[in-house]
Amino acid sequence: MPDTVSHSGGRPISAKKFFGKKGVLSEWHPNFEFRPGQLAMAEAVENALDEKRHLIVEAGTGTGKTLAYLVPAILSGKRVVVSTGTKNLQEQLYFKDIPFLQQHLTAPLRVCLMKGRQNYLCRQKVYDAEREPILEGLEEVTDFKVIREWEEKTETGDRAELKTLPETSRLWEKLDARRERCTGQRCTQFERCFITELQRKAAESDVIIVNHHLFFADLAVKQEDFGGVIPHYAAVIFDEAHEIEDVAGTYFGVSISNYQIDDLMRDIGDLSRRKNFGSPEIDRALIAASDRAAKFFSLFGEQEGRQGFSRQAALIATHREIYEDVLISLELVETILKLVDDAPDELIPLVRRASDIRDKVKFWMESGDQQYVFWIEKRGRGRFLQATPIDVSSLLDQRLFDQIDTVVLTSATLAVAGGFEYVQKRLGLRQARTLAVEGSFDYENQALLYVPQHLPDPRNAAFATVAAREVLRILEHSRGRAFVLFTSYAQMRTVHDAVVPDLEYPVLLQGTRPRNALLEQFRATPNCVLFATSSFWQGVDVQGDALSCVIIDKLPFAVPSDPVVDARLRMIREAGGDPFSEYQVPDAALTLKQGFGRLIRSRTDRGVLVLLDHRITRTRYGQMFFDSLPPYGFSTRIEDVEKFFES
Repeated sequence: MPDTVSHSGGRPISAKKFFGKKGVLSEWHPNFEFRPGQLAMAEAVENALDEKRHLIVEAGTGTGKTLAYLVPAILSGKRVVVSTGTKNLQEQLYFKDIPFLQQHLTAPLRVCLMKGRQNYLCRQKVYDAEREPILEGLEEVTDFKVIREWEEKTETGDRAELKTLPETSRLWEKLDARRERCTGQRCTQFERCFITELQRKAAESDVIIVNHHLFFADLAVKQEDFGGVIPHYAAVIFDEAHEIEDVAGTYFGVSISNYQIDDLMRDIGDLSRRKNFGSPEIDRALIAASDRAAKFFSLFGEQEGRQGFSRQAALIATHREIYEDVLISLELVETILKLVDDAPDELIPLVRRASDIRDKVKFWMESGDQQYVFWIEKRGRGRFLQATPIDVSSLLDQRLFDQIDTVVLTSATLAVAGGFEYVQKRLGLRQARTLAVEGSFDYENQALLYVPQHLPDPRNAAFATVAAREVLRILEHSRGRAFVLFTSYAQMRTVHDAVVPDLEYPVLLQGTRPRNALLEQFRATPNCVLFATSSFWQGVDVQGDALSCVIIDKLPFAVPSDPVVDARLRMIREAGGDPFSEYQVPDAALTLKQGFGRLIRSRTDRGVLVLLDHRITRTRYGQMFFDSLPPYGFSTRIEDVEKFFES
């Protein structure tokens, strides 16, 4: 029986003793295989925590990076937040990796799993729903019975436990614990609240596992003096750290939509009827606010998609009455609610929401803050006004790196051409140790990178037609078993429609079903082919023969007309830099590495990576892409693809 290890009273063992050839892990794990990269990473994390230093680690697939940062975090004696890219990875850490370690550690591990508030049930809303008419239709009545029975026995209130509740359930939104409808300590269920209990557990934990969205939402809220849900911590470890620039930008920015105003008016109306404080005056104010908001949002046109917007001053000059009406109507709603006699506690967050929306509309229309890019987006009936920081580096520097003793950034895709200058500059991390750990796979023999030379330039109008023929040819050699990934929906549909009539293998298309359902079907269907775009470039794990080929249509340069990308390029240009070499190429190199990373997920995986864009072989900047990728086998001949699949 292997010895157990105590982690109380200081560190009893070092990373080297834990991960070494004859270390503790080798005694615990029946299939232990010494990985030099895992040991190097664990020692680097250990030193960063000891010395209060920041660290960047690129750890290739197969390194065993999860344990390489988790073990030093547990043994450090400090409170460490681990932030992951997805809830799925959170749950893997909490339900798989932590129990594995706990089996062999004598002292109990004090670990907490935290998700966003919308993932948890609000007990008070459940009890209110039994007395008040909030259920609509037979479907919600059925779902409520499931939730009510579960509420009596769940210890966490985490929706993930509710396997029988449909993902599309509209009722959950009415019963979850999101902040904008929470009365906090005024709630009669505060002591029994799942959020209260979660915060208690977090305050008693040494390791707190969150996701990037919760982390940055919490960081942004703390800056506004509202107080966050994550207790004070000495260190944070970001797994999938390549995502944090975009996530941070979302939460450090401002977003207003017609949906937010519609939801607020509906929630006020529902509460006024349930709590019997409704009046003709309130009803008129709610109707007026909805109508005036609809007129205001209609000023931004009918064009679908995202586009920059800098005409706020002209819009105010032309439509001042409509703009002022929406501000006045929101202020009137707020004032009327404050005057309600014997107001229920549930009204407090609604008043706060009205004030917050009004302030955001005014900021978006009048601030003209040069540090933000202002843009609009239309998706169906939704109209969104967004303000995103052009450069989050100074914000991260001030709010994160200067405030926390140790920040560890790790991912399989952080280095560009072997260096970390790009990610350090984008994130504002001025001083950090860096480490690049190669994956444990034999890429040269496991994977072949094929770049056909006979296709037109991807910017040529004929590209899609010729590319479709090449895709069909490759899929015949691979016998399906492929992801075909695109940089745009239009290109995806064009090639899909051209290929499918002549393809003998089953085909799935992004957008026809939810993402997780498509992945499950892909794994379960022999010789399947999935046509997809950006959301399948990362965070997707399909091991074995089911995925033996990844085809990418072109080098994944960010669309320069996107308002946020355009603003970033302009900022670099105005500072005297070269946006193409400093931003566009490094960003595309990391994205390409993410896409290709879908293929080789284990030591036994084999497959072909295909890039239909020959610019990688014919331009000077193409070398940066090659220098950023693992050492795959390489060919420009389709015959080598055929031989690879036959071997």
